Amino acid sequence: MKRLKYKKGRKVVSNYFEYTGHHKEFPVELQLYVYNAESYTETNNLNFSQVEIQSLLASDDVKWLNIHGLHDVELIKKIVESIGIDSYIAGDILNVAKRTRMEELDDVVFFSIKSILPEENETNVHVEQISFLLKNNLLVSFQEKRGDFFTHIRERIKTNSGIVCKKKNDFLLYLMLDAVMENFYITIEKYEELIDQLQTESKVNEKQDVLVRIEKCREDLNYLKRSIIPLKDSLYNLKSIQDDDDFNGIEKSNFTFFARLHQKSLELLDQIDYDMNSLDSSSSFYFSAQSQRMNEIMKTLTIVSVIFIPLTFIVGVYGMNFENMPELKKPNGYFFTLAGMFILVMGMIFYFKSKKWF
Repeated sequence: MKRLKYKKGRKVVSNYFEYTGHHKEFPVELQLYVYNAESYTETNNLNFSQVEIQSLLASDDVKWLNIHGLHDVELIKKIVESIGIDSYIAGDILNVAKRTRMEELDDVVFFSIKSILPEENETNVHVEQISFLLKNNLLVSFQEKRGDFFTHIRERIKTNSGIVCKKKNDFLLYLMLDAVMENFYITIEKYEELIDQLQTESKVNEKQDVLVRIEKCREDLNYLKRSIIPLKDSLYNLKSIQDDDDFNGIEKSNFTFFARLHQKSLELLDQIDYDMNSLDSSSSFYFSAQSQRMNEIMKTLTIVSVIFIPLTFIVGVYGMNFENMPELKKPNGYFFTLAGMFILVMGMIFYFKSKKWF
């Protein structure tokens, strides 16, 4: 899993903005969706000069302004400033290494969340930051690159299915946050398939690469957990706005939907904890199996050593070649000695078997 890090050695400069992500291959695209219970309008490939933010804020229709791409720093600053909030929010949108958070700014709600999806290679995941600004009937979403996270939401708006067209933009924000959280379920499900495979291999595979993959999977789940915990805290803090009479950006009746998202975050954390316990069990079983195999090897070597110790003693005694050893002068002394050694070995083997030592 790829980690996002702050650049080292950067000097702190006021009003300095920089996109810290990696998706710069495509130009920034703007899409505007305007809808209500009776009508729907979609405009693609907009220039910012064509977007009248103030008129959008004044209109009663629900507006969704979607931005694909964050590498045009000046454009992001202009959009944020035109909404009427401090420009430092633009820095938070551009800095994709920051943690998930929610902030209430007078009549604006700012929400930043990490979207995590598994790639075709099951050992890697794609991490993207998505930010939202909610004001009046306008919702602005910032995505690092073009994606299909919200395709089903667009289809519901186009076909006027469900209650999305009857609700305001706060319900649209709920749907989009829910869509991003569904990606966590998909990612965890992918890792659970890998965990099942590792649990099986830990019981039959003696190679150390199993343990390496278990540890990597545990690190990735820890990263997922670190991404979900601030999301859970942000959704919990959102409840405090419910009692704020001065803020009406979210309807009182819609706070129930955001409470569901908070419950989902708790379910995700519980599932990750369960999966991490499964990995701990797999690694413990691997070490126990390795220890058991080592004990079996040591037991076998010990039994072989115990059998050959008296034989070595006998061979050492008769290898001294003293003249006053009567057995050396007997014509069948050699065969008697071999027979005695054979009987001794068989007796020891029979004794070990009776004790069930092997």
